[in-house]
Amino acid sequence: MTTHSPQSARPGHGLTVADAMEPCDYQTADDSTVDQANDIFRDADIEYRPVRDHDGRCEGLVTRAGLHPFLARSWYTELTTISATSHQRGPFAWPTMGLALAAIAMRIEHLAVWPVVDEDGHILGVLTAARATGLLTVAPTP
Repeated sequence: MTTHSPQSARPGHGLTVADAMEPCDYQTADDSTVDQANDIFRDADIEYRPVRDHDGRCEGLVTRAGLHPFLARSWYTELTTISATSHQRGPFAWPTMGLALAAIAMRIEHLAVWPVVDEDGHILGVLTAARATGLLTVAPTP
């Protein structure tokens, strides 16, 4: 007779952020202006981009919606850098973090997207709430 611990019977047990993260091909430098970032959002038809500092480490995540307050004044968009805006900042997810824990953290913080970084803080990808929820819902039980 085989018995399973209650933890192993939960959907998504054993999945990590690395199993669910999506690659992030594009990043925005923290010294880019709001105007430049807005052009990228419009041209690429995307909703978010990770922000990296001058050392290449993750500084946060900027969203199209997060730029709206700065776009109200045209002169402001040309002078304001992304680092001066209110955007999602750390802590960030790491690839070995349990997916279920990450999903809980994202729900608590109301995050739709969460940057995933390595031990040096460099961006590896992003975890979306939709992807995490989807994998946790359909993950087979042992």
